[in-house]
Amino acid sequence: MRLRHVTVDCADPYELGTFWSRVTGWPVSGQDEPGDDEVLVEAPAPVPGLLFIRVPEGKTVKNRVHFDWQPTDRSRDEEVDRVIGLGAKLHEDHRGPEGRGWVTLLDPEGNEFCIERGAVT
Repeated sequence: MRLRHVTVDCADPYELGTFWSRVTGWPVSGQDEPGDDEVLVEAPAPVPGLLFIRVPEGKTVKNRVHFDWQPTDRSRDEEVDRVIGLGAKLHEDHRGPEGRGWVTLLDPEGNEFCIERGAVT
Protein backbone atom coordinates (compact mmCIF):
# COMPACT_ATOMS: atom_id res chain seq x y z
CA MET A 1 0.00 0.00 0.00
CA ARG A 2 1.06 3.62 -0.51
CA LEU A 3 -0.29 6.91 0.75
CA ARG A 4 -1.84 8.59 -2.30
CA HIS A 5 -3.23 11.87 -0.92
CA VAL A 6 -3.51 13.83 2.28
CA THR A 7 -7.05 15.24 2.23
CA VAL A 8 -8.05 18.56 3.78
CA ASP A 9 -11.69 19.58 4.28
CA CYS A 10 -12.24 23.24 3.43
CA ALA A 11 -14.68 25.93 2.29
CA ASP A 12 -12.94 26.86 -0.99
CA PRO A 13 -10.80 24.05 -2.43
CA TYR A 14 -9.37 26.07 -5.32
CA GLU A 15 -8.35 29.02 -3.17
CA LEU A 16 -6.79 26.84 -0.47
CA GLY A 17 -5.17 24.55 -3.05
CA THR A 18 -3.66 27.58 -4.78
CA PHE A 19 -2.24 28.81 -1.47
CA TRP A 20 -0.61 25.42 -0.80
CA SER A 21 0.64 25.26 -4.39
CA ARG A 22 2.48 28.55 -3.83
CA VAL A 23 3.84 27.34 -0.48
CA THR A 24 5.13 24.01 -1.82
CA GLY A 25 5.92 24.90 -5.42
CA TRP A 26 3.80 21.92 -6.52
CA PRO A 27 1.22 22.52 -9.27
CA VAL A 28 -2.55 22.49 -8.98
CA SER A 29 -3.87 19.73 -11.25
CA GLY A 30 -4.61 20.96 -14.76
CA GLN A 31 -8.06 19.38 -14.42
CA ASP A 32 -9.04 21.66 -11.51
CA GLU A 33 -10.45 25.16 -11.67
CA PRO A 34 -12.16 27.76 -9.46
CA GLY A 35 -15.49 26.55 -8.10
CA ASP A 36 -14.57 22.84 -8.16
CA ASP A 37 -15.52 20.78 -5.10
CA GLU A 38 -12.18 18.94 -5.16
CA VAL A 39 -8.76 20.32 -6.04
CA LEU A 40 -5.51 18.36 -6.14
CA VAL A 41 -2.05 19.81 -5.56
CA GLU A 42 0.25 17.33 -7.31
CA ALA A 43 3.38 16.43 -5.35
CA PRO A 44 6.44 14.85 -6.95
CA ALA A 45 6.53 11.05 -6.60
CA PRO A 46 6.66 9.35 -4.16
CA VAL A 47 5.23 12.17 -1.99
CA PRO A 48 1.42 12.07 -1.58
CA GLY A 49 -0.57 14.87 -3.17
CA LEU A 50 -2.67 17.35 -1.22
CA LEU A 51 -6.38 16.97 -1.96
CA PHE A 52 -8.73 19.77 -0.89
CA ILE A 53 -12.43 18.91 -0.64
CA ARG A 54 -15.33 21.32 -0.08
CA VAL A 55 -17.39 20.67 3.06
CA PRO A 56 -20.32 22.73 4.39
CA GLU A 57 -19.09 23.10 7.97
CA GLY A 58 -16.28 25.40 9.01
CA LYS A 59 -13.23 24.53 11.11
CA THR A 60 -14.08 24.79 14.81
CA VAL A 61 -11.30 23.04 16.78
CA LYS A 62 -7.56 22.45 16.64
CA ASN A 63 -6.45 20.03 13.92
CA ARG A 64 -5.73 16.49 15.12
CA VAL A 65 -3.20 16.10 12.28
CA HIS A 66 -1.05 18.83 10.75
CA PHE A 67 1.90 19.33 8.41
CA ASP A 68 5.45 19.85 9.72
CA TRP A 69 7.53 21.43 6.95
CA GLN A 70 11.32 21.70 6.89
CA PRO A 71 12.81 24.19 4.42
CA THR A 72 15.53 22.83 2.16
CA ASP A 73 16.96 25.94 0.49
CA ARG A 74 16.38 28.76 2.99
CA SER A 75 16.37 29.23 6.74
CA ARG A 76 13.34 28.55 8.91
CA ASP A 77 12.95 32.27 9.58
CA GLU A 78 13.15 33.15 5.87
CA GLU A 79 10.57 30.45 5.13
CA VAL A 80 8.24 31.72 7.85
CA ASP A 81 8.43 35.25 6.40
CA ARG A 82 7.85 33.92 2.86
CA VAL A 83 4.81 31.85 3.82
CA ILE A 84 3.29 34.69 5.86
CA GLY A 85 3.73 36.84 2.75
CA LEU A 86 1.67 34.24 0.85
CA GLY A 87 -1.24 34.60 3.29
CA ALA A 88 -0.48 32.46 6.35
CA LYS A 89 -0.87 33.89 9.85
CA LEU A 90 1.45 33.48 12.82
CA HIS A 91 -0.19 31.28 15.47
CA GLU A 92 2.52 30.23 17.95
CA ASP A 93 6.23 30.99 17.98
CA HIS A 94 8.35 28.25 19.56
CA ARG A 95 11.75 29.56 18.44
CA GLY A 96 14.39 29.59 21.15
CA PRO A 97 17.21 32.10 21.63
CA GLU A 98 19.75 29.43 20.59
CA GLY A 99 18.05 29.06 17.17
CA ARG A 100 16.18 25.83 17.85
CA GLY A 101 12.41 25.38 17.75
CA TRP A 102 9.61 25.83 15.26
CA VAL A 103 6.81 28.22 14.26
CA THR A 104 3.14 27.26 14.06
CA LEU A 105 1.20 29.10 11.36
CA LEU A 106 -2.40 29.07 10.15
CA ASP A 107 -3.30 28.68 6.47
CA PRO A 108 -6.03 30.96 5.02
CA GLU A 109 -8.78 28.67 6.42
CA GLY A 110 -7.21 28.37 9.88
CA ASN A 111 -5.52 24.97 9.56
CA GLU A 112 -2.39 24.71 11.72
CA PHE A 113 0.99 23.78 10.24
CA CYS A 114 4.57 24.09 11.45
CA ILE A 115 7.82 25.22 9.91
CA GLU A 116 10.83 23.63 11.52
CA ARG A 117 14.48 24.55 11.41
CA GLY A 118 16.04 23.38 8.15
CA ALA A 119 19.52 22.58 6.92
CA VAL A 120 20.15 26.28 6.17
CA THR A 121 20.29 28.27 9.41
